[in-house]
Amino acid sequence: MTPAAALVDRLIQGYQRNLSPRKGWSCAHLVAHGGQSCSAAVRDLVARRGVTRAAVPTAVRFVACYQAALMLAQTDVRGVCCCGGIPIPFRF
Repeated sequence: MTPAAALVDRLIQGYQRNLSPRKGWSCAHLVAHGGQSCSAAVRDLVARRGVTRAAVPTAVRFVACYQAALMLAQTDVRGVCCCGGIPIPFRF
């Protein structure tokens, strides 16, 4: 793993350990489709492809997560999208 990939991996790991459990909602993509959360998927992408080659698949994943959040907004679920501070009406 390159130094840049190792740094990104540590940052994502810190997010998963310290911030994610405290934010009060889950990844919309995980809730809608199962599998991995966005942070776990991006961590795997960076480990396999490196930071630069993981950029486009990461963006695609975040778009898919946003679309999952929009889909969940059609249901009786409330919260915030994992793609940032985008208020989406879903809850867990």
